[in-house]
Amino acid sequence: MNYVHIVAALAILQYFYFGIMVGRARGKYGVVAPATSGHEMFDRAFRIQMNTLEQLVGFLPALLIASAYWPNAYVAIIGAVYIVGRFMYQKTYLADPKKRGPGFGLTILPTFILLLASIVGAVLN
Repeated sequence: MNYVHIVAALAILQYFYFGIMVGRARGKYGVVAPATSGHEMFDRAFRIQMNTLEQLVGFLPALLIASAYWPNAYVAIIGAVYIVGRFMYQKTYLADPKKRGPGFGLTILPTFILLLASIVGAVLN
């Protein structure tokens, strides 16, 4: 079983889930498309989705490149930490954006670890 591909697919599904949450917030708070701001709670949901998209740009390539050089299970575990971090980020950002730091840290740290593993793996091989 390719755990890395499962983690990659779950990260993409998570992004779509956050998009659904934006759509729900749009309806709940009356933010009519194409507006991307309005009610504070809509703005928070929108920023969660957009920040997740911004993070995916680095995470997915780093995850897939690292998996070419390192054991699949270890890379997948690091990737799973990213997914948990994104959910923490979502929960804390919705409650109080000032407390989003730990979730963001559990997003960016795995990405940097995977990026470093990608570089080291490519240099050593």
